[in-house]
Amino acid sequence: MDSIWINAPAKINLGLDVIRRREDGYHEVKMIMQSIRLFDRLTLAKSKTPGIRLSTNLNFLPVNEDNLVYKSAKLLMDEFGITDGLDIQLDKRIPVAAGMAGGSTDAASCMIAMNRLFNLQLSTKQLMERGVTLGADIPYCITKGTALSEGIGEILSPLPKAPDCYVLIAKPAFHVSTKFVYAELALNESTVHPDIDSMIRCIRKKDLHGLCSVMANILETVTIPKHPEIAQLKESMLEYGALGSLMSGSGPTVFGIFDDVKKARAAKEKCRQLPFRCFVYITDLYR
Repeated sequence: MDSIWINAPAKINLGLDVIRRREDGYHEVKMIMQSIRLFDRLTLAKSKTPGIRLSTNLNFLPVNEDNLVYKSAKLLMDEFGITDGLDIQLDKRIPVAAGMAGGSTDAASCMIAMNRLFNLQLSTKQLMERGVTLGADIPYCITKGTALSEGIGEILSPLPKAPDCYVLIAKPAFHVSTKFVYAELALNESTVHPDIDSMIRCIRKKDLHGLCSVMANILETVTIPKHPEIAQLKESMLEYGALGSLMSGSGPTVFGIFDDVKKARAAKEKCRQLPFRCFVYITDLYR
């Protein structure tokens, strides 16, 4: 095998809670992660010219060690003494800095592809152990599907498949600093925490309506006051029939859950008509 391509799916958070700030500065979280059918694509090819060459369809993305794809490739090449050169083409479709783990899923998929391309014979667990050294979301992005994520995001417990549904994604044309959101998050005795355990029970019962009624993201308490457009997107989705709507990660992406694709399409058009630019996309869950 001289080349390989792989799709890298985005994720949304069906629920996100922050339990506490640890002494090391990291935050302990409890999240329900869900892959969706919105993909970046990576193509990897062996080369006789030594080194890693990364190219992308977005000219503002770094193509050196500041890119997680480059870092993940270098990590495995260094560990296994790979002397072949490597050409990587990254075609981005997942919005950048959107709270959808775009960088993490690209790095995870790069590691999966390299494992196959160079026959490294690493197990999923071994890939996850290496991936977490680059980012807390990477182990989840290696396993994908529906999962409970705890610790700093690296402790994963697989969950049953979430109920079938349509997902409307809306990403406003601005970025949100994850570091700022976590720094501004108030965690004290009066903090209201999402009921992640109720969400898990609904997933186990395949109760889509119940799940949507309890979905919550504690980071909305920081991001929405700074960016009211997020609240407008949520309201528009709910107005046009979403069973539930939530911000993903630290934002600014908003998603709506629908049981009717016609309602999802109507909500998509409504989001497009709002007085700010927005990437909108209808998809479903990635198993």
